[in-house]
Formats: sequence, C-alpha cells, structure tokens
Amino acid sequence: MNEHALFSPARLERNFYTRDVLEVAPDLLGKILVCKTADRWLRFRITETEAYRGAADLACHASKGRTQRTEAMFLQGGVIYMYLIYGTYWMFNVVTGEKDNPQAVLVRGLENTYGPGRLTRLLHMDKNFYGEDMTVSPRIWAEDDGLRPAFRSGKRIGVDYAGEWRDKPWRFFVA
Repeated sequence: MNEHALFSPARLERNFYTRDVLEVAPDLLGKILVCKTADRWLRFRITETEAYRGAADLACHASKGRTQRTEAMFLQGGVIYMYLIYGTYWMFNVVTGEKDNPQAVLVRGLENTYGPGRLTRLLHMDKNFYGEDMTVSPRIWAEDDGLRPAFRSGKRIGVDYAGEWRDKPWRFFVA
C-alpha cells in the first residue's frame, strides 16, 4: 500500500453520522466540507459546531415534536436539516444518530468564515439542500483527511429560552 493512500481525503460514510450527536459534533471539527456552487467547487475546514440532542433538549427543534419543518431530523444520520431564522438566514445542520432519534449538528463555522448564516451564504445553501444525503450527494459532502485539531467546548449560542439546556457545553470549536 502506498503511503499517500493513507492520507487521501475520503468522504464520510453513513457510520460516521449514525453515532450520537455528542460524538459527531466534535468529530466534525477539522473535516473538509465540499460544496458545489453554480460555477465552482468550494472546500473549507469545519471549525465550529453545535450539538442538538433530541426531544428532551429544549434547545432542539425536535422538542416541539415531529412536524413538516423537523421531518429531516427524524431521518438517519447524514441527512441535511436546513431551516430559516429571522426570515433571512439559512442554518445548515447535519442529522446524526439512527432513524427516529432526532439529533443534529449545527455547522457554525468554517475556516475564515464564522457564523452559521455567513457560511450558508458563502456556500449558496438554502432550502433546496433540505433532506439531502451527504453520504451520496453529488454536490455536498464532508471528507476526512486525517486532521484531528485540538478543540474546546462552551455553551451553545442563542438558546437562552431553553432553561437548563442553554448551559450545556455542546458548542465545539477549534482551539
């Protein structure tokens, strides 16, 4: 086996995403997000994520039940859950865990781009990505090239309404 093959980026497979969100969210740090826009391919390292863990987590949309908006969260890991906030910003989430166990990772930052609304604008992502499966999609996926950056965790952002759940240290970022 040649040495280069060990370090070639590989698309993340289903088994990466079907784990618990508290494993997937930090493990996405350092992975390469690949996205096709109308005229070019974009590749960025993921630098910040946030975990949302099922119906009991009052900061998670699934806590409001299974609705047309949240349906993608109830699919198997690897599917994209997109939603609009403030009528302006699309939020890019990757569903994790097994089917009917709604969990998702909000991708909050990419190298040189911080803020979930900014990154979806950079990647030209909108509702058309809702339900897309990153394990087979021809236009968006994540790759692993072996980088495992040091990271820190902290409280999630913008979930003050969630009671005790607002203080969970489920935001992960490259140190």
